[in-house]
Amino acid sequence: MLAKFFTFIVIILFALTTSAQVSIIPEPVSVVTPKGEYKAGKQINISVTAGAQSVADLLKERLTNSGINCSVAVGQEKASISLLINKTADKTIGKEGYQLTVGASGVTISANDNAGLFYGVQTLLQLFPADVEKKNGLKDASIALPFAEITDYPRFGWRGLMFDVSRHFFTKQEVKDFIDQMVKYKYNILHWHLTDDEGWRIEIKSLPKLTSVGAWNVKKEGYFGTFSAPAPDEPRNYGGFYTQEDIKEVVAYAKERFVNILPEVDVPGHSLAAITAYPELSCSGGKDNHGVCSGESIKDWSTHTALVDDNLCPANENVYVFLDKVFTELAQLFPFEYIHTGGDETFKTYWEKSDAVKALMAKEGLKNMEEVQSYFSKRVEKIVESKGKKFMGWDEILEGGLAPNAVVMSWRGMKGGIEAAKQNHEVVMSPTDFVYLDYVQGNKIMEPRIYASLRMKKTYQFEPVPEGVDPKFIKGGQGNIWTEQMYTIRHLQYMIWPRAFAVAEAVWSPKAKRDWKTFIPRVEEHFKRFDAAQVKYAPSMYEPDVATAINSKGELVVTLTPEIDGLNIHYCFDNTFPDNFYPVYSAPVTAPKDAVMMRIVSYKNGKQVGRIITMPIDELKKMAKK
Repeated sequence: MLAKFFTFIVIILFALTTSAQVSIIPEPVSVVTPKGEYKAGKQINISVTAGAQSVADLLKERLTNSGINCSVAVGQEKASISLLINKTADKTIGKEGYQLTVGASGVTISANDNAGLFYGVQTLLQLFPADVEKKNGLKDASIALPFAEITDYPRFGWRGLMFDVSRHFFTKQEVKDFIDQMVKYKYNILHWHLTDDEGWRIEIKSLPKLTSVGAWNVKKEGYFGTFSAPAPDEPRNYGGFYTQEDIKEVVAYAKERFVNILPEVDVPGHSLAAITAYPELSCSGGKDNHGVCSGESIKDWSTHTALVDDNLCPANENVYVFLDKVFTELAQLFPFEYIHTGGDETFKTYWEKSDAVKALMAKEGLKNMEEVQSYFSKRVEKIVESKGKKFMGWDEILEGGLAPNAVVMSWRGMKGGIEAAKQNHEVVMSPTDFVYLDYVQGNKIMEPRIYASLRMKKTYQFEPVPEGVDPKFIKGGQGNIWTEQMYTIRHLQYMIWPRAFAVAEAVWSPKAKRDWKTFIPRVEEHFKRFDAAQVKYAPSMYEPDVATAINSKGELVVTLTPEIDGLNIHYCFDNTFPDNFYPVYSAPVTAPKDAVMMRIVSYKNGKQVGRIITMPIDELKKMAKK
């Protein structure tokens, strides 16, 4: 009897402390949810420490938008929500950490700095019903919040998303909306990829042709990299750029939300837009340049050969004068301490042909083209540092010798980051095999064609600190979003979410607290929030991986592997549309001899969660042959 009594007590204590009532992303350091809820009613008063009113105003804006009557007062004694700056700093939580308590008398968020209060507010909003994300979604609701005791702080200081606006231009408002989405999940770095072969997106007043010429190409739709070359009479009116006033506005908007913007001007490669504007910047003088790239093939990726000269010429002194002008204006617009200068995928085809480059190599004692790029990088570093900024580039800048103070962003796997860290250089990890959010995330047959795949489960395995590397050199990590196949903000959202949840958890949450099985139910709860906010996301986690093989009899065998637990996958070969009354997949299936298509659909708890996917048998056979 005594044993049963103690078992009962343990069960009760567990019920009082379980965190099952809340679904927070990224997972906090510590969450306790005692039984009970705070009934805030329909009127919420916010009290805030003097000096932190901007955070309270942002919270008020969010709540008012959802229809809640809301007010803000400085130093009010009794309030629904109290935002407090600690009089004595709590060393445990640091600058960006916070403590959040929801109890019978209301909500208290305390932090050492406004940034911590802001992140505490993001967590608090996740305790509200999902309709807080909807315009007037809570107008007629009496708000109740679950009791909670949360202590939280980030694992890394660098928690980024890279947004490529060169391949397709996104408006100033769309960039602001992107910032609003990322801060909900405690990202604090927007890596803004502003220049590439397809467009120069930032006004440089001393070089006006960069935007009057370099910001525009011919609109093409289909598969990027396979487009026909633009004809001379096709209008070059697709694109756009940000004025310096636009940039200042976005930078200020980001700052209010504790986001630093890392600008990237990608050189010496990926510079066709700049070279189209100023042909003298290339070694070839722009002789074979037919204009800003519109998505036609300009490189042979199988041989790493440039078909068009898109490189700045490292032997041309005017290139460094040009870059000095660019970085002078860039440094005045972006207060963040780093400037990213690219350095990736610099195919040396035209450098190898250049007499000027050969003369430079002889003069400087450079043995190969990698050392030529290193020479270029070191000179660019001096220009960037002369503007009071720190120099950053993709991991190719390691080749031929690293510039003295360079910060490396490792994208070709973890190897470059490991090498840079062992040379005592700061590193941001953004490896393709975990965090390239432009990769196909689901069934290849139905998704827009991209050259690689990345499931969310793989993204969730991202660990920014490799074994054997001193963690002090790893600044953090980020997800990268290249937009070759992202024509609209809706499709960009679809590609980012929910994989960006996984990246957020990798760079914020304690390593020991990351758990795929508890992550998925939280993702599903956040899908409800995205539905309320009308933000698009991919349901790919509900749809299985598909593998095919040809057996000894010459028959097609299809294997379906679900990404998450709890799915029933229904299928057919009879050209109809399966639902939960159709056969359930349980083992590899053999396609009937004369079948022309296989269709699948996923259900969970009796509800359709995956899309009906049509897979032509011919396509499945091609997969098997590959």
